[in-house]
Amino acid sequence: MFPIRDHNPSQRRPLVTYALIGLNVLVFLSYVSLFGDARALNEFFYTWGLVPAWVGEVPGTMLTSMFLHGGFMHLAGNMLFLWVFGDNMEDRMGHVGFLAFYLAGGLGAAAIQILADPASTIPMVGASGAIAAVLGGYLLLFPKARVDVLFFFVVIIRVVPIPAAFVLGAWFGIQILGGLGAPSDEGGVAYWAHTGGFAAGLLLTLPVWLRLGGPAFWRRTQGHPAHPEAHYRWQRTGVPRVPRR
Repeated sequence: MFPIRDHNPSQRRPLVTYALIGLNVLVFLSYVSLFGDARALNEFFYTWGLVPAWVGEVPGTMLTSMFLHGGFMHLAGNMLFLWVFGDNMEDRMGHVGFLAFYLAGGLGAAAIQILADPASTIPMVGASGAIAAVLGGYLLLFPKARVDVLFFFVVIIRVVPIPAAFVLGAWFGIQILGGLGAPSDEGGVAYWAHTGGFAAGLLLTLPVWLRLGGPAFWRRTQGHPAHPEAHYRWQRTGVPRVPRR
């Protein structure tokens, strides 16, 4: 399942979200030619990606790894999540505040991945730790915002609006299960970075939530966005269909 949009329109233009998406795309295009040379690509990732066992020697890779991706689908998936959820967090935090939040969330995700497997020599790349922080913050501020999710099941394709708490809670649960079940020495998905980023996002968003009123904010909004939700021309309807005879 893929979230394709939410019903939570932002009140200001999300310039930082746009800039982060653009920067990730530009960085990817700068080394996309290396995908035809496995040796050169590995050398590039070992130089600029986060290798937990070497982080003491090259701490800057905790930052640079956040703007690298292992392939087009890796990039596209991360940017889709940032596109759907980033604008609302930027709307609440402001441009500078959101940028600081995004980078801090990514660094927190990297730190948890290092703690989970400090001896690993497998490079970690991707913006998903920082984006997981965005998801954690979104869950705290907008738990009942509706998210349109695209479901694929064999030949059945449906777009279904689901509360953010369910979508993001399910995603977080998958990361925990994946981290507990995945071998640490074979590479693959950095589940603990995702888990750490999500938790960091919750903690970093707490001051914003408290400034808005904390529990009183939830009671006032009932977990929904504090402004009218967006309505789309193409969405599921409650009117029953009458088939032709």
